[in-house]
Amino acid sequence: MNKPTSSLIPDLPDQEGPQPGPSWGNAKWLNQVSGAGEDLAQAMDPTQMSLDQLKGAVEKAAKQAGKPLDKDALQHAADISNKAMTLVRLYRVRGHMAADLDPLGLSDHGKVDDLTLEFHGLAGMEDEEVYVSDVLGLEWTTIGKLYARLREVYCGNVGLEYMHIADTEERRFLQDKFESPGETIQFSPEGKKAILGAVIRGEQYEAFLGKKYVGTKRFGLDGGESMIPALEAVIKHGGQLGVREIIYGMAHRGRLNVLANVMAKPYKVIFHEFSGGSASPEDVGGSGDVKYHLGTSTDRAFDDIEVHMSLVPNPSHLEAVNPVVLGKVRAQQAIRDDLDAHAEVLPVLIHGDAAFAGQGVVWECLGLSGVRGYDTGGCIHFIINNQIGFTTSPKFARNSPYPSDVAKGVQAPILHVNGDDPEAVTFACKLAVEYRQRFGRDVVIDMWCYRRFGHNEGDEPKFTQPLMYDEIRKHPKVSKVYQDRLIAEGEIEEGFADGLVKEFTDHLEEEFQAAKSYKPNEADWFAGRWSGLHKPADAESARRNIETAVSDKLFDSLGRTLTTVPDDVTIHKTLGRVLKAKAEMFENGQDFDWATGEALAFGSLVTEGYGVRLSGQDSGRGTFSQRHAVWIDQKTEDKYIPLSTLPHGKFEVYDSTLSEYGVLGYEYGFAMADPKTLVLWEAQFGDFANGAQIMIDQFIASGEAKWLRANGLVMLLPHGYEGQGPEHSSARLERFLQLCANDNIQVCNITEPANYFHVLRRQMLRPFRKPLVIMTPKSLLRHPMAKSPASDFTGDSHFMRILSDRTEIADEKVKRLILCSGKVAYDLIEKRDAEGLDDVSIVRLEQLYPFPGEPLAVRLKRMTNLQEIVWCQEEPQNNGAWTFVDRLIEDAANAAGKSMRPIYAGRDAAASPATGLAKRHQEQQEALVADALDLKSNSSGKKA
Repeated sequence: MNKPTSSLIPDLPDQEGPQPGPSWGNAKWLNQVSGAGEDLAQAMDPTQMSLDQLKGAVEKAAKQAGKPLDKDALQHAADISNKAMTLVRLYRVRGHMAADLDPLGLSDHGKVDDLTLEFHGLAGMEDEEVYVSDVLGLEWTTIGKLYARLREVYCGNVGLEYMHIADTEERRFLQDKFESPGETIQFSPEGKKAILGAVIRGEQYEAFLGKKYVGTKRFGLDGGESMIPALEAVIKHGGQLGVREIIYGMAHRGRLNVLANVMAKPYKVIFHEFSGGSASPEDVGGSGDVKYHLGTSTDRAFDDIEVHMSLVPNPSHLEAVNPVVLGKVRAQQAIRDDLDAHAEVLPVLIHGDAAFAGQGVVWECLGLSGVRGYDTGGCIHFIINNQIGFTTSPKFARNSPYPSDVAKGVQAPILHVNGDDPEAVTFACKLAVEYRQRFGRDVVIDMWCYRRFGHNEGDEPKFTQPLMYDEIRKHPKVSKVYQDRLIAEGEIEEGFADGLVKEFTDHLEEEFQAAKSYKPNEADWFAGRWSGLHKPADAESARRNIETAVSDKLFDSLGRTLTTVPDDVTIHKTLGRVLKAKAEMFENGQDFDWATGEALAFGSLVTEGYGVRLSGQDSGRGTFSQRHAVWIDQKTEDKYIPLSTLPHGKFEVYDSTLSEYGVLGYEYGFAMADPKTLVLWEAQFGDFANGAQIMIDQFIASGEAKWLRANGLVMLLPHGYEGQGPEHSSARLERFLQLCANDNIQVCNITEPANYFHVLRRQMLRPFRKPLVIMTPKSLLRHPMAKSPASDFTGDSHFMRILSDRTEIADEKVKRLILCSGKVAYDLIEKRDAEGLDDVSIVRLEQLYPFPGEPLAVRLKRMTNLQEIVWCQEEPQNNGAWTFVDRLIEDAANAAGKSMRPIYAGRDAAASPATGLAKRHQEQQEALVADALDLKSNSSGKKA
């Protein structure tokens, strides 16, 4: 935390790691010193002086100036000074409301009555001298000069919102940057020419695409080209301040321009893609995606400082890429050992105005700033404020003055800037970088501009905004506005800009011709941190298992780590009983439960040098008080994490913010960057994952096919029907199975702790990465049958895609085979054994996708007297796995020489995933079990 420098402000207790983010600690010290006296207020800010203090200051300053004042003159001077200080305070708070921001001049922004001299009773007093105590670098000045200076500082082409920030040091930093003459917008002649050149490249690139690819969507930057030199300033200035890597996420608008003119993706490559050259699966190794969704990575150097940059690919779902970028940044900071300073890796998110104000994931990401385990040391948010969202005007899309207002919730400073002034936009970005590097906090640039064409280049915007587009069509381009200004300033000669235009367009034409013979290299998925990993050689290798057992020595060592309480840690008495039971497991070698199997997987991977990162709501303890990965000292509330004491790798577990969409995207981004860490996201209840469905559909299931980006993220989704009602029963298994194709993800519903142990280890030990979705148990966490012996973790054991019946039944004796997945298996086994049925076999499919059709066919072939195959599930018929496995089971039966289709046994189709009535739930459960076992039973309760 950046602590204030004043010795009058008490130190705060140390917190876990640096805590930039929303500085609630600073709010605490502000409260502590609020009664410390007016001298402190004056030391912090002269405009906060009381009238009596101000009177004394005026008297002292007048004497020092050789102009002592009599009593009446002193009172008058103090009164005028007080009004002047009030004026200064108001401009600091509300000056941005009168800034010149709209290039089109159509908004009602700037009409603020309380910023006038009349409002403060100072009209007609412009020539009167006033004391302002070194505010804005002035001591004695006239009212007129003070007013002019305030208008110049706070109401020009940049408007600053910062007085909502609690931290005095941060406010003073920003205030000094605006109010000190030496800190204003200043660029050298060469710098101004470079800015003009960048704007021209942005404009001419869009014009070239529009001419060569008529009617093709490109979501051009036209009207917002000032962003190009501004983003270059982020690279250059950031590099000077220690940034060595920038990770971008952005909207469609301007993406192709950023790819070319900021990320330096070769023009010929983009032209080649526009011609369809990389759209085929043969070229890209997947299904591909449209051009304005694609990403890239590159290195750029300014002043001999090299900065690596990557633009993360994203779908059309607005702002969905934001948490992915933040997670990737956190992973790269961890890899660079930059988690304390957060200085080397910088996230930059580029937004549309309507999306920033309207999409909830924006707030979910802002809410992660400064949170332990998720902090990235501040993000630069750049809003391309087109003053329109598709066809909706701002006044109909939000009820606040700015799209950026949501960022005030984390006390981020906001720089509003006129997009027709590329110097101002560039200055804002430089200041944003400096603020972020110094304070480790989010900062927002809100660039007011316009959209020269419609939502895409084929739209007619005058259908909905005729007046705006009448003005836009008359409005000169950004380069014209800026070059005219530079000519007037004497910085460039007439014709200078024309030379830049010709030089650049000639280069584009050369690149366009070169694109015709360009041959793309095979996509390189596995560079850098991914070296040594690769795509599965074929579909079968994607399904294969590998040895995942651990040695007896490691197994026993982990047991001691998981059950030994340090002498200086006082644990809860119930946890003590849990650890005693766990110690008995290791002593006896029997009855290992789910949580212990999981901890053994985590601990073994850490010991072997991998990282493990587990994140979710209440993941430290576990939603069902089962995990206890974190032990809380009952006297001090200090945390003790046994697995974090292991050597070689790193174990982290975080209780996340109350977010699914944002946090799941964050973890996906982390796993994207670091394949050597087992990254797990855990839903509090599995059905809560539907709040993150966009991440599942657009990234997890399809990201590899669309963007050639492998990912090993694990999703843990508590699932099972225990009568807890419709919101706490189903993790919507059917939705994940519907997304399965081309070996894109893995979906498992596991019933034994050792098998869970092996699937987690398999996730890291195989030479490729695929997302893994696990329906994790609830009641099975403590079920007496859901236990594993020590031998299932060691020796030659591995993950079992199919688990045989726990009761040995000879294959030739089986007449009825019940296939199932998850908790229902134990209900079936208990009822079958109680009924004494000796020709019914219950086999569990632990992995549903990739479907284990080959080994299932082998089993079916051995059952020579088989008469029926039943698929049994707890979920309603239109949910669960039934519609997915139906034909796959039939295919396996045919491969085994048995022409039969499975019979369904389960709940009837239903609109809600489960009943909320405990009695009805029990009746349904008993009926579906009886149906699967073909028992004579009253099935009236089966009907939902």
